[in-house]
Amino acid sequence: MHGYFGPYAVVGALLALGVVIVCGALLVNRLLRPNRPTPEKLATYECGVDPVGEGWAQSQVRYYVFTYLYVVFAVDAVFVFPWATVFADPGFGTATLAEMFVFLGFVALGVLYAWRKRVLAWA
Repeated sequence: MHGYFGPYAVVGALLALGVVIVCGALLVNRLLRPNRPTPEKLATYECGVDPVGEGWAQSQVRYYVFTYLYVVFAVDAVFVFPWATVFADPGFGTATLAEMFVFLGFVALGVLYAWRKRVLAWA
């Protein structure tokens, strides 16, 4: 395997070998597993509650807004905590501080928008 495409051929061969191993394991699992379907096993299971009625249920849109706000704060935490750990290191001074304030400004704009739309009101 020499030349320009040699390393790509090795990666392709390893990828093909991985696919063969995974497909082989799934096939062996299907051949060796016991298969005794019963009505209880084929019934839909949801958190220990027997399925009753239709599968359609509406939920209020405000719960999705709370979910989006949680994602905003979670992403904020994912960026702020690593930044806080390296901020004191040499070479991470003013530029890093300015970048974090820009990021926090965007997050603050999102929270301000949610507050103006009365999403954050409890009543």
